[in-house]
Amino acid sequence: MKESYQIASHFYDEMLLSDGQHRPHYQHYWEWLQQADKEAVARKREEAELLFHRVGITFNVYGDDGGAERLIPFDSVPRIIPAGEWAMLDRGIRQRVQALNAFLHDIYHQQHILKAGIVPAEQVLVNDQYQPCMQGVDLHRNIYAHITGVDMVRNSDGEYYVLEDNLRTPSGVSYMLENRKMMMRLYPELFAEQHVAPVERYPSHLLQTLRESSPVNDPVVVVLTPGRFNSAYFEHSFLAQQMGVELVESADLFVKDGAVLMRTTAGPCKVDVIYRRVDDAFLDPLAFRADSMLGVPGLLSVYRSGNVVLANAIGTGVADDKSIYPYVPDMIRFYLDEDPILNNVPTWQCRKPQDLTYVLANLSKMVVKEVHGAGGYGMLIGPVASQQELSDFRERLKARPDNYIAQDTLSLSTCPTFIDNGLAPRHIDLRPFALCGADIRLVPGGLTRVALTEGSLVVNSSQGGGTKDTWVLEDDASC
Repeated sequence: MKESYQIASHFYDEMLLSDGQHRPHYQHYWEWLQQADKEAVARKREEAELLFHRVGITFNVYGDDGGAERLIPFDSVPRIIPAGEWAMLDRGIRQRVQALNAFLHDIYHQQHILKAGIVPAEQVLVNDQYQPCMQGVDLHRNIYAHITGVDMVRNSDGEYYVLEDNLRTPSGVSYMLENRKMMMRLYPELFAEQHVAPVERYPSHLLQTLRESSPVNDPVVVVLTPGRFNSAYFEHSFLAQQMGVELVESADLFVKDGAVLMRTTAGPCKVDVIYRRVDDAFLDPLAFRADSMLGVPGLLSVYRSGNVVLANAIGTGVADDKSIYPYVPDMIRFYLDEDPILNNVPTWQCRKPQDLTYVLANLSKMVVKEVHGAGGYGMLIGPVASQQELSDFRERLKARPDNYIAQDTLSLSTCPTFIDNGLAPRHIDLRPFALCGADIRLVPGGLTRVALTEGSLVVNSSQGGGTKDTWVLEDDASC
């Protein structure tokens, strides 16, 4: 089957070198591919799809008039990362998360980085995600982002670059876990041939992190979901079940005597930690959106008094706003006195007249994103855009330059992917998940998303992307 796999020389391919030879860490998989039967692989793909449907691993797409749940396509070719490479990524992610938490504590307290002029105050204090209600609020261990998803890509130069940081309600970890279970079920012989670092410890690490976020001994932890119509509801219920904690909606909680209580058949039960999958604006109708049916009236008051923990903290969104992203390397230097291990993608801030002029002159070569955008919506990929799309986006930029950033179009690395005709290269990214409690914990790997459409650089599931299992190989260098 491998004979059908052809790479493009201007992309970095995860499996093959430019001369067509396999990379050393793909050796066992390469040998397996030589004798893999195309029909057998196709049957395994059908089996995986059926099993995912049975488990209920689906998501809803907002704005889809049909309202039908969709299955995120799963590709059974693993993305393999050698131990030494992962060790570097692990260090870089830990460094980044540490700096982002320091930044969040600072901007809601002394604001040293703003006073030093490292990050412009107007970029923070008038940001839609900045929550003045968090000013002066002290959090246990000064942790704001307990769960962080860091999106990374590898460019044609072979180097990793951070695309964005997800600190509000990062999702996708359930697919990372279920992809691994599926691969072990479909291809146990592959795991027998090499040592792949485990990811199944994530739920226990998550529960430990949530417990460590509270000063209470043996705290009661719950997962707060907007409900079954949310696009990530499967993940909410999955993680609650895996951690052995209650999955609750707003109607299950109420505030009384300065505490958050949960309704149970045995009577009210005090809640100490809420892993919330509800955005800030909907958390408390008394403090934010009065029309919210997803929040708990009075929750903010209890939170500010320190009688309940929210993970992630209210107001973390300002640190993953795309207008703040360009300053993360400066945060690392400012708070940690270290050079960044992981580089940002070179970024132009369209609110700056000089940057806007450059972007408008090079629009066909750039990726332009809304600063508050997510899910692949509201963005322009210049090299594949039509003249009309370029013209329309040029007018948007002129009308609201502060609403956009622009980046060079990276040549995202490719990874072999099973299609109807065999193997073909498809572009991928990587989202590792970092947990911040008493320590920063990462399970090796993360969620690899794949753009299934030939030539596409958009990996988001809402835009037709799929997922892969991510294998980090264990050896002496990784211990």
